[in-house]
Amino acid sequence: VRQIENFRGVRVLLAEDNELNQQIAREMLEFLGARVDVVENGSLAVNMVLHNPPFYYDLVFMDVQMPVMNGFEAAEKIRSSGKEAIGELPIISMTADAFPEDIKKTRQAGMNGHMAKPIEIERLRKVLEYCVQWKNKNHRTAENFYYDTDK
Repeated sequence: VRQIENFRGVRVLLAEDNELNQQIAREMLEFLGARVDVVENGSLAVNMVLHNPPFYYDLVFMDVQMPVMNGFEAAEKIRSSGKEAIGELPIISMTADAFPEDIKKTRQAGMNGHMAKPIEIERLRKVLEYCVQWKNKNHRTAENFYYDTDK
């Protein structure tokens, strides 16, 4: 896999409680050129999103099973916050839960996609690419953004 320069400057928030998963995802995302902030629970993810300016993050990868606040609750709090343009922030779940009902729950919580673990660099690249292309070509809200990681 070659480093993709197109993702330089893309800012990603990674919400993941497992240190090994944090390290793997961060290294892959940084290899692809993204800037990555990491938090270990949903409550911290909500705080990071809400205490930064609108459009600070280009994308959030959200683990579902985390302590303090799970990813579903965190996504719901982010979406219902009333923050300016919050509907335009893509949130992609990263979880080992890959059954159809799990994927449905991510959408109901306000997430825009589902990525099953273990993660692969090529799938991350495709999500980043889709996100950047979508942002550059469309001025729609994230309700219209749904990325199928199985493509």
